[in-house]
Amino acid sequence: MRKIQRITVYASASSTLAPVYNQAATDLGQVIAQLGCDIVYGGGGIGLMGKLADAALQEGARVYGIIPDFLDGLEHGHTSLTEKEVVSNMRIRKERMLDGSDAVVALPGGSGTFEELFEALTLKRLGLYLGPVILINTNSYYDRLIEFLGQSVNEGFMSELHMQMWSVIDSPAGLAEALENAPVWSEDALLYAANGYKAPV
Repeated sequence: MRKIQRITVYASASSTLAPVYNQAATDLGQVIAQLGCDIVYGGGGIGLMGKLADAALQEGARVYGIIPDFLDGLEHGHTSLTEKEVVSNMRIRKERMLDGSDAVVALPGGSGTFEELFEALTLKRLGLYLGPVILINTNSYYDRLIEFLGQSVNEGFMSELHMQMWSVIDSPAGLAEALENAPVWSEDALLYAANGYKAPV
């Protein structure tokens, strides 16, 4: 496997989800721990965030949380993390979550997860983030998003090459293979970010 030590995970803090989503978060925490990787995530102690962190910690993984001060109470900031960093706003949270990250994994989530995911993809498109971006498509949750991204390519807003910025797996069980097989992304991506540009040879 390519050298991946620190995995950023985007996940929901909702506690009203179907059991299949909670199980996927638990499974992901266990899988990442078994891979010997560290986790950095949003620092919450409830919802998919809490399930992820609890499972990973139980397996002996190091789990780092980044949470804004105004959400520390709302998302019940996890109290048993390897380290929890309380920051002043969401922008800093997102930046800190990607600092030193070797890969991004997105569990199903709402607008906050979408925002984080698309920021990672935008940075990757510009060659500012190079790691794999993996969507966990639990219960086919991301099907319509993936279809929409394909439409963006078909309409010329992105190139076919940009479809290689992310990978999709049905469950956390496929994470190791997805990380291994993710296309290598180039720092020269900025050169073909605009329409009409081809990947550097």
